[in-house]
Amino acid sequence: MNTPVNDGVWSGTWVTERLGVELVGDDGLTDLLGLALRRNPKRAHLLVSHVLGKHVPQSPSVVYDHGIALGRRIRDLLGREEAERAVVLGYAETATGLGHAVADGLGTAPYLHSTRRPVPGIAPAGGFEESHSHATSHLLLPEDPGLLASPGPLVLVDDEFSTGNTVLNTIRALHARHPRRRYVVAALVDMRAPSDAARLDAFAREIGARVDLIATASGTVRLPADVLERGRRLVARHEAGAAEERPGKAAGPRGAAEAPKEHARGRVGRVELGWPRGLPDGGRHGFTPAHRQRLEQALPAMAARVAEALPDGARRVLVLGFEELMYAPLRLARELERTVAAEVRYSSTTRSPVLAVDDPGYAIRTRLVFDAHDDPADGPGERYAYNVAGGGFDTVVAVVDSVADTPELHAPTGLLARLAAHVPHVLLAVVPSYVPERSRSSMLPEPLRGPVFSSYAPDEVGWLLQDLSDVALEAPTEEREEAIQSGGAHYAESLPVEYQPSERYQELFHAALKTSAARIAQAVGVVTETVLAERTPRPVLVSLARAGTPIGVLMRRWARFRHGLDLPHYAVSIVRGRGIDANALRWLAAHHDPADVVFVDGWTGKGAITRELTQAISEFEEKEGIVGFDPEIAVLADPGSCVRTYGTREDFLIPSACLNSTVSGLVSRTVLRADLVGPHDYHGAKFYRELAGSDVSNLFLDTVSSRFAEVADAVDTASKELLSADRTPTWAGWAAVERISEEYGIHDVNLVKPGVGETTRVLLRRVPWKVLARADAGPDLDHVRLLAEQRGVPVEEVDELPYRCVGLIHPRYTRGATGADGRAVSR
Repeated sequence: MNTPVNDGVWSGTWVTERLGVELVGDDGLTDLLGLALRRNPKRAHLLVSHVLGKHVPQSPSVVYDHGIALGRRIRDLLGREEAERAVVLGYAETATGLGHAVADGLGTAPYLHSTRRPVPGIAPAGGFEESHSHATSHLLLPEDPGLLASPGPLVLVDDEFSTGNTVLNTIRALHARHPRRRYVVAALVDMRAPSDAARLDAFAREIGARVDLIATASGTVRLPADVLERGRRLVARHEAGAAEERPGKAAGPRGAAEAPKEHARGRVGRVELGWPRGLPDGGRHGFTPAHRQRLEQALPAMAARVAEALPDGARRVLVLGFEELMYAPLRLARELERTVAAEVRYSSTTRSPVLAVDDPGYAIRTRLVFDAHDDPADGPGERYAYNVAGGGFDTVVAVVDSVADTPELHAPTGLLARLAAHVPHVLLAVVPSYVPERSRSSMLPEPLRGPVFSSYAPDEVGWLLQDLSDVALEAPTEEREEAIQSGGAHYAESLPVEYQPSERYQELFHAALKTSAARIAQAVGVVTETVLAERTPRPVLVSLARAGTPIGVLMRRWARFRHGLDLPHYAVSIVRGRGIDANALRWLAAHHDPADVVFVDGWTGKGAITRELTQAISEFEEKEGIVGFDPEIAVLADPGSCVRTYGTREDFLIPSACLNSTVSGLVSRTVLRADLVGPHDYHGAKFYRELAGSDVSNLFLDTVSSRFAEVADAVDTASKELLSADRTPTWAGWAAVERISEEYGIHDVNLVKPGVGETTRVLLRRVPWKVLARADAGPDLDHVRLLAEQRGVPVEEVDELPYRCVGLIHPRYTRGATGADGRAVSR
């Protein structure tokens, strides 16, 4: 075979004669399309475009002009004003170049195409499924999150419409986030059945939007009822090397699908394009009119460099794109076509497995098979170049992006070697893979895990923190308090010296753990069941470090114990007055669906962190354009009535509040200081390895989780009652804190710490003034009374307190006023 041009025979004849597949429609439909057989159990046939530049090498001017023509028709449909507000979205991988050409035809439209290549640091702004494809999941990764939020028309471009399902899935997903009044759907061919067209019309009415459709040609595909089974059998026969039903050469797998070698192995060289610095290689992250102008200016010089690298006497040149990278090679090929005397053609490699048959009536005459070379997210596999071998090309210019310039590309089973087996000259041109600023600034490390960081097992929790263990951060409690209250420092800029519990205090911890383990286990079960029932069946637990971390681990253990679920669990930093760690949120959004994230904390006090998280998530979404995080915290105990998702609203002793790092995986409270934490760093924390001898972190977890079985029935009953109850937050705790702040002349709610857990923190980390205790608090306050005695802090019994106790930080603390040891705490 000397050429894939089909010698005056329609390139769908072979399939039609064997399977009874027919194309019926507009005049010229068969000039645009041929037929081939897919190696895909979902659909037997493949419509092969002659003008798309994917499977069939074609003049780049013909390919580009078809896209430009569609864009101009859309511009005329919309009118000048609407066209100037339009955004164009193309589909990976086949229509990425076509969609870009349509955007060029519109004139001023920014362009984005879906992708199957995840990019670290870039959270998806959406996604959808292409049900009939061999690789179904599409991601939308715009650098500018506002690109898809604009109210103007959205133009969706694909090479063909077979059923319209992909378009429906796309509009449904995008309209749910960013509703708009108008959509335009464009394709080279519209092959939908009347029922499919009616379904799109009904869908448009359902969402209250106008949906127009423009195609170069239209028709239908007539399929026999048994086409899938017959197609599978036909493909199997040919891939096994079986004889043809009609004269012609059968095309089996790999080498049998290729034309015989025509010469000795060709030479492989490289040409430097001089691609403009910072110019996107395509529309994966968006391509603006300003980008288009830069490309137009640079194209003549880049084409001249390619022309200079061509061998003398080159007659027939193929510029070969790479999967989703179609537009840059197409524009380069079109410019080269204007520059050189040689005949220039353009096509692209593909992921799509298609049977090749060397017959004039078949659209895919030859197939080159090579190994994937861009480290694809779905793993290694075969890739294909169709109608290249035997195409009479004396030079192939293979254009890839830098992510795909890998050892696999240059290997004996790689693309370059496969091309060189059939073409005398192969030139490699590499376009720099565009890395958006958000991704460059968010190349964040994977979570820290034990035993390298923390004493927890590595699967219990991943810490989205940076390790500051070697930095001296501790300051005496009195120095810290004076600096914090004077405004000279934020509490998160240093760490208190770790409290070393006395023997008596340790005995209190163990006694409290023994008596409260079952109560904690039940609360863990209830809050976990509530999350699974109301939030998401596959939650991603994200604890607020560090008080939330032991609770997150216990919730993860409950989900495994009760439901066999292995839930992801991370710990992130949130700092009052500074918000949540935005870099940690970026990492989470890049690796999980934000809608599945459930923030976890130990308990609520007055609700300051609840409010902080709500505000921080709102600001993050507005700034980053990453949406879907639910700011409501799930807590073990909610005595302040601040949240809807809790295990109990009792204010009781949670033993993990009695200690600091030694019950929290030996990890410090989190640190946020400008000289240590840059704009693209996680917040920091320390791992106190030296305290391993005092560590009770896993003892606490094991003691509580050992009681899961005995409380399982009680959890079932309590969680059902809770799910049907009115759990609207009353914020009673906040009101009580405001009252106490005024009654005691403090006038600063941040110095009032309600609840057993918060009072314990005051006594361990701050300079306490006094403790207010409810008269009936009982043994839940034994450790509080002991700590107060050790610090010289009076405990004042009061009535009508919504908490068992409240800790008051000294409101006018200086070392001169209270004594350097912090014990003399009189006003």
